[in-house]
Amino acid sequence: MVRYAEPGTVEWVESGGGPLIAVPETVLPFWTGADGEETASDYDRACEVDGLVGLLPVGDSTALVLGDEPAATAFLPEHNTLVRCIAGHSEAEVLASVPAALHTAQWQAEVHWKVPGALLLFDAAWPGTESTGTDHLRLTLTPGRYAVRAAQVQPGPETWLALVQLRPLP
Repeated sequence: MVRYAEPGTVEWVESGGGPLIAVPETVLPFWTGADGEETASDYDRACEVDGLVGLLPVGDSTALVLGDEPAATAFLPEHNTLVRCIAGHSEAEVLASVPAALHTAQWQAEVHWKVPGALLLFDAAWPGTESTGTDHLRLTLTPGRYAVRAAQVQPGPETWLALVQLRPLP
């Protein structure tokens, strides 16, 4: 994606081709990425997620997998939404389309996720202990339960997004 917006306005993270994963910082050492010694690595488990989102156990917590296809992803805290750019001419165009896209999205069934606090979003192939040395985003969320819903939207003729909204539950 070509970026034309003011530099530093929004931070984006990308993967090397596989899924992104949001792992609670408290359990980062338990995410082994593609380096696992078991028959199926943690990365393999993340790749098996079918659909736009899925939850995987990590240590004594749960991580959120952003499945489907690799896409540049940003977190917009004002919307509590991860925006995944599948296609778009510019960052400014993509970001400007988000409010309308949220309003018109046909949401898939939501999942409930217990978040213990801050999360790190990074390429699922990386071990959690090495995630800060690569392309990553830190998401600061209030600890609690969240409803996670996802949708693919086409807010413009040549703009395609996947949205993942995190709504706090009472």
